[in-house]
Amino acid sequence: MIERTPVLDAVTHAVLISGLLLLLMPLWIVFVAASHDFQTVNQVPMPLWPGNHLLENLSLAWERGNFDRVMLNSLIVAVGVTVGKIVIAALSAFSIVYFSYRLRMVIFWMIFITLMLPLEVRIVPTYAVAADALRPFQATLDVLGIPLDLPEWNLLNTYSGLILPLIATATGTFLYRQFFLTVPDELTEAAKMDGAGPIRFFLEVLMPLSKTNMAALATIMFVWSWNQYLWPLLVVTDHQNFATATMQLQKIVPGPAFGEPPIWNVAMAANLIVLAPPVLVTILLQRWFVRGLISTDK
Repeated sequence: MIERTPVLDAVTHAVLISGLLLLLMPLWIVFVAASHDFQTVNQVPMPLWPGNHLLENLSLAWERGNFDRVMLNSLIVAVGVTVGKIVIAALSAFSIVYFSYRLRMVIFWMIFITLMLPLEVRIVPTYAVAADALRPFQATLDVLGIPLDLPEWNLLNTYSGLILPLIATATGTFLYRQFFLTVPDELTEAAKMDGAGPIRFFLEVLMPLSKTNMAALATIMFVWSWNQYLWPLLVVTDHQNFATATMQLQKIVPGPAFGEPPIWNVAMAANLIVLAPPVLVTILLQRWFVRGLISTDK
């Protein structure tokens, strides 16, 4: 039983408000810096109240960073990775839960263990595969002594190279597996009696039931893929056509090597531009996101 007293309520609200202020303070500083001119931003201390140059700085940041192109690239990559993760996670969890075969739990735990292997750890072999996606198959053919030369498939500087290496997800597989385990067995038996095969059961029964779970996973993965920096920086050398929004931020803050001081007001405006899409997605899917994580009704 949870006690409700005026003192505990006051302490709880004080803790929550303090945490909210600590979370919002960096965002407020970014917003304030993006609304001032160059001279005001470089004052010590910098004013903590917004100025009247926000639209000017946003326009300059958009033009300087070529955001009309890179925002589209980031959107393509984020949507592609999100859809790929949802499809791969749902299919793998469906196989593990609804099909009985040897080593299925071993396969699940092998997938789950990859949570301890972030992209930074496997960056070198992943890049090697992206440089020639058919090289592992060619090596297998060579070991088996099959005289077949596969063509080179280079994924660098392509949307495929930005998306495909990121679509595997242990988190999504785990979430879908836990959801599928809560689906009543009677529903599966009823689908079998109605003549539904595995694919039809998956598409017409499980997928509609997992809408909230899908929305929660989509929110997490969209924000994660939108904020990717290391992998696009490594796999993209054609910055004019395939650079993403997070990569473009480095060009907004020129250093001494560029012959001019950092323009922090424009850089902060660029951060607001890059921050807007994931914030908008999170706000729009917030209710579905919470329901997908805590809802147990089917």
